[in-house]
Amino acid sequence: MTDSALAAATRHPRPRGLLPFAPALTLTLMLLPVAAGLAFTALPAFGWLPALGGTALTLQPFRDLAAWPGFGTAVRLSFTTGLAATAMSLAITILILAGWQGTRAFRALERALSPLLSVPHAAAAFGLAFLIAPSGWIARALSPWATGWDRPPDLLIVQDPGGLALTLGLVVKEVPFLLLMALAALTQARATERLTLARALGYRRATGWLKTVLPAVYRQIRLPVYAVLAYSMSVVDVALILGPSTPPTLAVQTVRWMADPDLSMRFQAAAAAMLQVMLVLVALALWRLGEAAVAGAGRRWAASGGRGHPAAEALVRGAGLGLGALSATAVLAGLASLGLWSLAGPWSFPDSLPQALTLRTWERHGPDLAGPFAETVLIAAAATAAAVALTLACLEAEHRHGISPSTRSLWLLYTPLLVPQVAFLLGLQTLALGAGARDGRLAVIAAHLVFVLPYVFLSLADAWRAWDARHGTLARALGASRNRTLLAIRLPMLLRPILTAAAVGFAVSVGQYLPTLLIGGGRVGTLTTEAVALASGGDRRLIGMTALAQTAAVLLPFALALALPRILFRNRRGLRV
Repeated sequence: MTDSALAAATRHPRPRGLLPFAPALTLTLMLLPVAAGLAFTALPAFGWLPALGGTALTLQPFRDLAAWPGFGTAVRLSFTTGLAATAMSLAITILILAGWQGTRAFRALERALSPLLSVPHAAAAFGLAFLIAPSGWIARALSPWATGWDRPPDLLIVQDPGGLALTLGLVVKEVPFLLLMALAALTQARATERLTLARALGYRRATGWLKTVLPAVYRQIRLPVYAVLAYSMSVVDVALILGPSTPPTLAVQTVRWMADPDLSMRFQAAAAAMLQVMLVLVALALWRLGEAAVAGAGRRWAASGGRGHPAAEALVRGAGLGLGALSATAVLAGLASLGLWSLAGPWSFPDSLPQALTLRTWERHGPDLAGPFAETVLIAAAATAAAVALTLACLEAEHRHGISPSTRSLWLLYTPLLVPQVAFLLGLQTLALGAGARDGRLAVIAAHLVFVLPYVFLSLADAWRAWDARHGTLARALGASRNRTLLAIRLPMLLRPILTAAAVGFAVSVGQYLPTLLIGGGRVGTLTTEAVALASGGDRRLIGMTALAQTAAVLLPFALALALPRILFRNRRGLRV
């Protein structure tokens, strides 16, 4: 290859066509709904909503909110459950990584991440409830031989007033997410090299990891941690299933006021939504102060030169393995409990297993789920396809035109995940109603895209940027156009990460409850809205069947992401891995 051919193949072309505008279009599609929604939530919060007679700015909605009898408890629940769930999830993630990164057990955990991540939040919450309830599987397994119970005890475990069940439900789902984010950060932080150097200097595994790897990894996962904090403080579907109800968390109460037949309650709902934003901002500020305090203590600990004590090392490794296994077991055992209940015949307490298995529930109610299942798949497929197309356009524009990703762009990408859903979806609903939007499905797809797009981009960006650009250089030197290089070489080589990112986006869409409920106006029924609606009922068989159908809708794309490359590239071993 001549120098002139190599230069022609590697230089960045002058921007032309629509591709250079893809990043701006993508950010607009993500940020404009958030900004518009916040604006149309803030106006009613201060009394301005002419359609309901609010024509003057006032603080009365906030006064009404503060006068609500459950105000203090709802605020406390939102604050404490969110901070506790985030801190526990991060601690478990750090313990797992510090004790086991690079080992055979850790590689097994990596393989289990996809199934754990694919379980929707609502299904995981129902599964956990079926395990820990007074008549749940754990109590049945221990009764009567260990507990002496021959009937379910009168204990308030699920929906407890302290929000402990809600916190545990969030932890079992956020640990896999933070582990996935940390895995992507390990390479960028050169974790293996840092740990090897620390071990060569005499540090034990966990101590060396905490002193040399953790600071670099945490810088990479700071935004995902913030997203977990914002989500945990404002989640609605999990709180409806596992959280207290009298009073509930602030986000749940906000949704109740939004659905109140008395339309004047929308002012109070808007005030509660804006308060939710302020609570998240305060929590993020406190978390940031906590980061500074821990960083200072960590620097002093690192400077002390201690290499680690065998007992402390064993404690860290044991705690990491035990808590990680417990989180995974809670999700998987919960799914097994859902499946068993969906097939259960007569099942009295304290029997560990039903007296008989039957398909009666599936035969009776299965046909009723066909409509929500089809709606779920259609909405998720449309939102995911749009998200993948926009992500590919952004990443290709970045590659072709030498656009370097910045910290600011990463913050913008996380914006829909950092702003509480209830805060801007209320405004979007008001805006959609005012604009006379009638097609609920299209509006729901657009709302889902706001949340699907960040996850698809984050899932695909590292693999896309790590692709060996020399393949493209050779193709260009041989006369292939940039478009042909993209279609014939790069996309086939990256098919597996593209399909995996699409599966992640599909799973995110399937699990969306609040956007479907509010933007769809109750006219769009998906498996998630159907499952959460059953939370107030007591039919465990129907709940188990619906939650399993929701999980199946998520698992199918992950199975396709694994199977399709093996089928399409069965004669190309390098492309099957």
